[in-house]
Amino acid sequence: MPSNLSFIIDQVGKDKGIDRKVIIEALEQAVLTASKKKYGHQGEIEVHFNEEAGEVELFQFKQVVEEITNPATEISLEEAKELDSEAQIGDSLGVKLNTDFGRIGAQTAKQVIIQRVRDAERENIYNEFKDRKGDIVSGTVQRMEKGNTYINIGRAEAVLFAKEQIPGEVYRQGERLRAYILDVQRNSKGPQIFLSRTHPGFIIKLFDMEVPEISEGVIKIISAAREPGERAKISVYSSNRDVDPVGACVGMKGSRVQSVVQELRGERIDIIPWNQDQAKYVCNGLAPAKISRVYIDEENRYMEVVVADDQLSLAIGKKGQNVRLASKLTGWKIDIKSESKMEKISSEILEGFKNLPYIGDVHSRVLYNEGFRSIKEVGEVDPEELAKVLEIEKEKAVEIVEGALRMTRQGEGVEEAPQQELPSSGAPAPGPVDQIEGVGEKTAEILKTHGLKTVQDILKADVEGLSALPGIGVKKAEKLIQAAQRYAEGTGHE
Repeated sequence: MPSNLSFIIDQVGKDKGIDRKVIIEALEQAVLTASKKKYGHQGEIEVHFNEEAGEVELFQFKQVVEEITNPATEISLEEAKELDSEAQIGDSLGVKLNTDFGRIGAQTAKQVIIQRVRDAERENIYNEFKDRKGDIVSGTVQRMEKGNTYINIGRAEAVLFAKEQIPGEVYRQGERLRAYILDVQRNSKGPQIFLSRTHPGFIIKLFDMEVPEISEGVIKIISAAREPGERAKISVYSSNRDVDPVGACVGMKGSRVQSVVQELRGERIDIIPWNQDQAKYVCNGLAPAKISRVYIDEENRYMEVVVADDQLSLAIGKKGQNVRLASKLTGWKIDIKSESKMEKISSEILEGFKNLPYIGDVHSRVLYNEGFRSIKEVGEVDPEELAKVLEIEKEKAVEIVEGALRMTRQGEGVEEAPQQELPSSGAPAPGPVDQIEGVGEKTAEILKTHGLKTVQDILKADVEGLSALPGIGVKKAEKLIQAAQRYAEGTGHE
């Protein structure tokens, strides 16, 4: 029959999830601490938990001597033989001490035990959650403080900071909530568990829970991009040709994707098929817009995407959202241009190439199709490489490169890619952007934040680029450029 103390040790271990050995060590340490208060630091004192008796035993080791000079550390041979019949002079003998330490000693022991058990419990919690980073955890909202939400996740409390909450979400005390484990850290108060509902990993894990094919390894989520609370894109791939990755994630009548949408409080989700061909992948990422053609700069991971005029606003998305998410999803810088805009730009670039030696209609088109967008770029190419591209003699290629360098230095060549035409009536005024008609303090601040500080900066911009800025749509972008032109024309005539 186990003693009351043994029962308590087992019960505490079970309730707190702490190893029995840890509790016994805490108990022994507590008794040792209390004994020093009662007996002082004289002599060598040891504490042991007797498993059979179910009690803590305290021993003070004393030297067996013929004549006692220090009773605290020495014991006579006669007394020693009463404890151990085989004791001899010079032996070290453990003398059992009374473990009744009184009220103060008991309080000290209690504090030591509580502290050791608490430390062990914290360590267990940390070990439990440190390997769960990237998992989804469910818990109950306990309280809200300064915009942060504290959630009970069982044996621990986790925090969902304001920046990790989906905009517009309101939590109530006692509400069940799921979140993504962002990080787990140690500190003096115990483990700190940080949660997120805005991390792209959250949406990936939600689909993992909803779509069996993902957990089985048939379908893989390649990437995810989010603007929390508004819109998200995920790219998926199937290792089995017979399994449609997009259809599997959508589910019967949209049941699977709707479950995720509901968890994210209405966040719109685009499911994109991943493609090894990066151009096709980017085109898929820009869905639902239809792409006409793509120009690729692999070195800089840059793509110039051309769409029909009626697809421009769809490709860019509201406040540039669609193209931003596609860029995050694919990892490519994406520049979207309309067919009419691209046609105008390409014709200007082609005409500019014709100013170079030996370059006519055919060769200018070859240069353009090879990715050259300015005379400056032609001047930077190796003549041998240029000769191969144009299928001409190396001597001619050298002259073309030298001509391009000369025109670049003289400022006579076409700049990178022609932007908005400047007013022909005179040089654009270098006035600040807030002098443009219709530009208030708020708009001026937005423009300046994105590097558009002067009238000339606005004239060099295009509608697509301006409309992608926060708070500036396509119509406002057009009005800004028109107003800048009027301002420049006025100052040019002065």
